[in-house]
Amino acid sequence: MWVRGIDVSHYQGAVRWPQVARNGVAFSFVKATEGVYVVDPFFKDNWAGCAAAGLTRGAYHFGRAVSLAEDQAQKFFATVGALGRNDLPPVLDIETLDGCKPSAVLKWVLDFTAAADALFGRQTMIYTDGGFWKNLAPLPGCEQLGKRRLWLADYAEHPSVPAPWQDWSCWQYSNGAVNGGTPIGGVAGDVDQNWFEPAAFQALTTPPTSFGQGLP
Repeated sequence: MWVRGIDVSHYQGAVRWPQVARNGVAFSFVKATEGVYVVDPFFKDNWAGCAAAGLTRGAYHFGRAVSLAEDQAQKFFATVGALGRNDLPPVLDIETLDGCKPSAVLKWVLDFTAAADALFGRQTMIYTDGGFWKNLAPLPGCEQLGKRRLWLADYAEHPSVPAPWQDWSCWQYSNGAVNGGTPIGGVAGDVDQNWFEPAAFQALTTPPTSFGQGLP
């Protein structure tokens, strides 16, 4: 059985995490930062509340290619801090060119993920959607990102996995209003809903004990 989860940011307001946990939700990704200066105002409460309710948690950064990748990775790490053994890997959410050339955005993604890997000691996942990713997929150098885990946003019955990946590890199948999304107790209004592939979920929440052994 796929592992059920949600992802939240300030758009959901205050989340009642114990109630979320009672609704069959096993994990949540939580927005931490955006660009160089933005920290999600609900991150601290969501990060602590998710863990206190017994859910597996992960943090994501909304990437803005208009400012230095290394600075954003540092801000992300400074906000989240060291990850626990059962936490999910850090995630780069990249879904906009921000007026930059696709080649510049791809370089930015490569720079950010390398910096975040080194800071967290974990291999950074990529969150994206096929519509955006088609800008980067044909570019030289993109193929190396296929070694990373993919969190795919695709609100279709059968998701289409973009190159260079062969499959998704986590699938955001609904924004809460389409494709089978349902209300989640403890969250006001619509909330993004996800499935994690079970083997990937297990592998990512039981990482190696030292940096460099596959960077899960």
